[in-house]
Amino acid sequence: MTHLAILLLGSNISPEKNIKAAISHLHACCRILAVSTTWETQAVGSPGPNFLNVAILVSTELDPESYKWQVLRPIEEKLGRIRSADKNAPRTIDIDIITWDNMVQDANLWTRAFVAIPVAELAPALVEPSSGRTLKSVAAEMRERSAAIPRPEIRST
Repeated sequence: MTHLAILLLGSNISPEKNIKAAISHLHACCRILAVSTTWETQAVGSPGPNFLNVAILVSTELDPESYKWQVLRPIEEKLGRIRSADKNAPRTIDIDIITWDNMVQDANLWTRAFVAIPVAELAPALVEPSSGRTLKSVAAEMRERSAAIPRPEIRST
């Protein structure tokens, strides 16, 4: 069975290089169907350089746990990701599964601009269950209040 997932890639250590490298690794092991604009946002939860974030729609035959451990974690390791007690520390690359077959896997989608804004480009009609609002409207409101900067000059594909 083919699954559709939206991933969020983030980096604030050599971010242009590491985002492009992560996408290249993803190309080698799964089908990339769409890529959002790259967005620059301030670090959240820990001081550090600004992050670049990009959302990617992929298809895979793997289940979510297998995909995480067989595809995403190995890419993070290849790119020098170091996990520490501070989950918000600067990093070379972070790859999270945000949606899986249109089911939200990461609640930050509805509360964090660095997640909502790029993901809204790929899944604007996704609905927040408690409010009934679309991701497109949530992200538009966040864009007005946040310092998120589109970086279209950083081509991720």
